[in-house]
Amino acid sequence: MAYLLMFVTLLHLITLAVLFIATMEKSWWVWSNTESSDLWYNCKFDNEKETWFCESSKETEWLQAVQVLMVFSVVFSCISLLVFLGQLFTMSKGGLFYLTGVCQAFAGLTTFTAALIYTLHNKEILEDPEKLSLGQFGYCYILAWVCVPLLIWSGIMYIHLRKRE
Repeated sequence: MAYLLMFVTLLHLITLAVLFIATMEKSWWVWSNTESSDLWYNCKFDNEKETWFCESSKETEWLQAVQVLMVFSVVFSCISLLVFLGQLFTMSKGGLFYLTGVCQAFAGLTTFTAALIYTLHNKEILEDPEKLSLGQFGYCYILAWVCVPLLIWSGIMYIHLRKRE
């Protein structure tokens, strides 16, 4: 049981880190090595100065929904970790980590919803729909999709995990 506890905790920390990277990094949509878009900015790389120039993304309802859901997902995962640590030290023997599991599974569902909205409405989210065919989804978008089953799976594992002495 100690190995399962360590595994679930490690999985939670890894998933939280990946979720944070997926939310904050600048690669949800990539046109080339020098131009990308994320949830917050559209960035272009200037070869002469060797720096990224970023401007705020056009605020659409769909983009704001994705932003809010991804931030909620990070918050729910953090709350889940804190609740788990609290339950670990205060719960009586034989107790189940229901609240931790529900928070973690809810983080997975909010990530799923955000990635699905971005998938279905990227034409409205990106500023230039004609350039849409020239680009592709970036690694942060893929990381968000990878987090979905990991978050839900760890939430289910928390629900089945019992506290032992």
